Amino acid sequence: MTTAADVCVLGVGLIGGSLMRALGPAATFGWNRSAPTVEAATAAGFDVSTDLAHTLRRAAERDALVVVGVPLPALDATLDAVAEHAPGVALTDVISVKGPVLEAVRRRGLATRFVGGHPMAGTARSGWGAGDRDLFRGATWLVAADDDADPHVWRRVATMAAGCGSRIISATSTEHDAAVARISHVGHVLAESLALAGARGGDLALALAAGSFRDGTRVAGTAPELVRAICEPNRDALLTVLDECLADLAAARESLAAEGTLGSLVDDGHRARRAYEDVLAVRDDDDDFPLVIRPGAPGWLDELRAAGARGRAVRLSE
Repeated sequence: MTTAADVCVLGVGLIGGSLMRALGPAATFGWNRSAPTVEAATAAGFDVSTDLAHTLRRAAERDALVVVGVPLPALDATLDAVAEHAPGVALTDVISVKGPVLEAVRRRGLATRFVGGHPMAGTARSGWGAGDRDLFRGATWLVAADDDADPHVWRRVATMAAGCGSRIISATSTEHDAAVARISHVGHVLAESLALAGARGGDLALALAAGSFRDGTRVAGTAPELVRAICEPNRDALLTVLDECLADLAAARESLAAEGTLGSLVDDGHRARRAYEDVLAVRDDDDDFPLVIRPGAPGWLDELRAAGARGRAVRLSE
């Protein structure tokens, strides 16, 4: 059970910084490589250091839940430090792709105390200053259900997510990555393409741009290095979705050129959007009756995966 001062956050940018704010300064401490970021966090009343080794030794002494919130390019160095200074800590992450993180954790022999996580929340802004204590409230937080998930660590991660006001859903890392390629990562790619289409129209096109262009290009405002760190590690799953989108667009173009119509794309897309809205409406009702899970009980991982496949939230047993 998460108690005061036992969550250690490594990397206090948008997500890590929001996590510290959501849990509060009395329940967290952390590390960040950037001295200006540490100074800003410290000035805001949070216990953050630039000394990674010291922070990890402290986490080990306090049996803290360590949350890895660094960008994926910094993951290997961060996990090397965990393996050296705190190999027995309970470990999770908030990185947007799960398969590469799990593989990196397993290579270092840390998997027995690791349960991956991903809060489905964010903004186009980044850094400590972009943090928001309410960022995760009402958001869905994936707590992974991989084969080697430790039930005690799973409970701690889920308790932390619930403490931030999030709804908990579970799936394997592979299932997560396939899903987010469709509802997050491809959105970044399409937003960049739409932004380019508008910019190629010059000042007139941009002056005429309104809500659909603004909403469709919102995530193109994300720093390019962060977009790459989010999308490129999920290459295989994203390639599958991009191939589907390109086929849809090619069919629409061919139909428009030959027959003056966009073909089935508009109707199919409209139905898909309505299906999404229906899922949201049903979810509000379903969340009143989540799957109650007792980590470690017979078949608990299978139950989690089955619930996740249906989009059903879970709640911890008392």
